[in-house]
Amino acid sequence: MLDVYIPDGALPPGTEAALLNQVTEILIRHEGFDPADPVVRSASWAFLHRPTAVYVGGAPADAPRYKVVASIPEGQLDELSRAGVIAEVTEAILDAEDGTWPRDAGRVWVFPTEVPEGHWGGHGQATPLEVILSRLAGLDAEQARTLAAQRSASPPAAPSTPTS
Repeated sequence: MLDVYIPDGALPPGTEAALLNQVTEILIRHEGFDPADPVVRSASWAFLHRPTAVYVGGAPADAPRYKVVASIPEGQLDELSRAGVIAEVTEAILDAEDGTWPRDAGRVWVFPTEVPEGHWGGHGQATPLEVILSRLAGLDAEQARTLAAQRSASPPAAPSTPTS
């Protein structure tokens, strides 16, 4: 589930559609699924939000600012995948500008946000990860339960320590 904030007029409409597709594919790939799979794509929604104004420090921004919130079931992204989503989405947005604005990654914020197990709502009810994995990966109930347990039990990687 993607919430993509693109300021009004920042990108041409054709570019926006291609960008939303690219961002969707980035997230699907980092979740471990095939971006070409029609079942996976059918569960991958992107909501385009169009702010008419963005303010920085209380004043109108001097160039477009973008925000992408990728909501995913808990346990789907490890530290490396989260970093990959952030870097690749940022680059995709800056590439979509095609030189219209100074290339500045500081104008793009990306938030991969995990939805806790039991809090993913769809079809009028909470949907556990094993049900989601069963549908998207074509797994039987036992395989989906095992994979969901593996992904949920994987401890997050320790933060890297800067070297001097």
